[in-house]
Amino acid sequence: MKTAYLLAAFAPLAGALVAGLFGRRIGRANSHRVTILGVAISFAASLWTLFDVLGGTTFDGTVYRWASVAGLDIEVGFLVDTLSATMMCVVGFVSLMVHVYTIGYMADDPGYQRFFSYISLFTFSMMMLVMANNFMQLFFGWEAVGLVSYLLIGFWYTRPSAIHANLKAFVVNRVGDFGFVVGIGLVLAFFGTLDYGETFALAPSLAERTHEFWPGTQWSVITAACLFLFVGAMAKSAQFPLHVWLPDSMEGPTPISALIHAATMVTAGVFMIARMSPLYELSETALGVVITIGAITALFLGLVGVVQNDIKRIIAYSTISQLGYMTVALGASAYGVGIFHLMTHAFFKALLFLAAGSVIIAMHHDQDIRNMGGLRRYMPITWITTLVGSLALVATPFFSGFYSKDLIIEAARAAEVPGAGFAYFAVLASVFVTSLYTFRMYFLVFHGEPRWGRAAHGAQMAVTPGRDAQADAHGAAHAPVATDDPHAHEHHGLAAGERPHESPWVVTLPLVLLAIPSAIIGVFTVGPMLFGDFFDESIFVDPRHPAMAELAAHFHGWLQMGLHAVATPAFWLALAGVVVAWYAYLVNPAFPAAVRRGLAPIYRLLDNKYYLDRINEVVFASGARVIGRGLWRGGDQALIDGVAIDGSARLVGWFSGVLRLVQTGRLNSYAITMIVGVALLLLFVVMPLVRR
Repeated sequence: MKTAYLLAAFAPLAGALVAGLFGRRIGRANSHRVTILGVAISFAASLWTLFDVLGGTTFDGTVYRWASVAGLDIEVGFLVDTLSATMMCVVGFVSLMVHVYTIGYMADDPGYQRFFSYISLFTFSMMMLVMANNFMQLFFGWEAVGLVSYLLIGFWYTRPSAIHANLKAFVVNRVGDFGFVVGIGLVLAFFGTLDYGETFALAPSLAERTHEFWPGTQWSVITAACLFLFVGAMAKSAQFPLHVWLPDSMEGPTPISALIHAATMVTAGVFMIARMSPLYELSETALGVVITIGAITALFLGLVGVVQNDIKRIIAYSTISQLGYMTVALGASAYGVGIFHLMTHAFFKALLFLAAGSVIIAMHHDQDIRNMGGLRRYMPITWITTLVGSLALVATPFFSGFYSKDLIIEAARAAEVPGAGFAYFAVLASVFVTSLYTFRMYFLVFHGEPRWGRAAHGAQMAVTPGRDAQADAHGAAHAPVATDDPHAHEHHGLAAGERPHESPWVVTLPLVLLAIPSAIIGVFTVGPMLFGDFFDESIFVDPRHPAMAELAAHFHGWLQMGLHAVATPAFWLALAGVVVAWYAYLVNPAFPAAVRRGLAPIYRLLDNKYYLDRINEVVFASGARVIGRGLWRGGDQALIDGVAIDGSARLVGWFSGVLRLVQTGRLNSYAITMIVGVALLLLFVVMPLVRR
């Protein structure tokens, strides 16, 4: 087995252990050095692996056998092919950029070593997930990234909002994980193995097999397994309605927003479905559910981003919408296109998150875009890299996001699974929505007149309707400290007369390095990855599903695809979104308020995020409390305490009271009792004789 595989997976773990266990002894600088070294080694090994795989070398084998139970082998194993190697490189590169960025962003934070240990541990967990060759290891990586995400979202654990956010993420992901475990259980029950290769080999023979999961209803075994696995993907990849945890996860420091909630963890569900393509291709029902859920997520969650004012939450809702695009591609059987968008999105969305963090630093932790403006004159590097990321996000021709997003739209148009028509409408309409909220953010932050540094600025921020009250924390002067004061981490932006300035090089260097692939990687990879034989060994597409064949028939190179964009409705919808944002937020700032008044019911619906949080609180949380209260009063108090415990105690007490009547301690009483007893005994014996 190649040493590169072990280095790619375990080098970040070594760095995490050193920083986590010995961080106080080795100091802050050595903590970030050792973790960055571990991630750099992992990324270099991932690149080596990718080139090795492109040369024809793949690997599918056991690394370590942990246990064997009733013929079931529980193993650590690697499956290294083009799909896993691509994910390894994406995870490694983005993680490396985030590690470098963190040196500047978390400077002087008291949890500095702990933070580096966590993000390095996350990189290890993600590597184990994408390199797995069996469902058991997949589940280990799946749960490990969820655990580290919980720790990172609640990193500033003295903030009640952060604790609420990480508990919300934990609970929602447990809902998805229940479905995920059931799906893995169905695979084990009907396939008799947890190994990918063996499962995929047996899948065609079980394509027609059904099972009566409840009386009177027959279900396809493969459909049931795929749907339950998809429930896990819905939570991990923030698909409607299990997306509600991701916007709140912005309570964590900005570097983890880029690492976990833009580029890697949230794409685990997309990767998992692509890996399971030999199963999903056998179920039209599962594909129909996948494409429909993805379409709903892409359109309706993108609309929520239009009314957000917190810079990180706008990007968070953009992430959810783009994950919906990837899911639509999976449902259309265009798995390669979905992974391609996963890769391009990782670069430009990590760039946007890190650029947002740079803006937050400059604004002294004010995240409200309504309190910004004109920053391009003071932050040229952040401005131009944000523009590159924005152009990639809205699918500007020749930028990376254009190739992946445009192909997803065409795949939805060509798909023939149930729900494909709605999916095509949704992803096409989402082009306008994406362009609108992206350039709304861009124009309000970097153009127009400055709206920062005004008198009583902090007080104005505190009462601004709809403003997210929890600001991001950073730096020496504002680092979170161990305190129970819920206001200890509130920040109030720039003071009157104060000017923003560009971030240090450890912050801007990752922005530049991420901007490069955000701009050009689509040009170099769209043809080889999607219309060559890149994914032939790792992704299976049934010939009955025509989307990829249709795309290949109309693809004539990256240049012609970019030039042809002006003839597509997607291009003009994107341009319309930019124009509307420019007019509404630069030319006529009164226009958005007029629209808001005219569409007040829709605005309230979007501002309240379709009331899903309220529904969860009233229906599920309150319902759980009612059930719990009923079990407590009826089961615990009445049955267990009242009958089993207190009832048995009362029975013993009553019986003891009866015995106490004859246990007086007086000899004459005992004598009389004995005489009466003997008399009764004689009477019992003699009376039958007398009757005879």
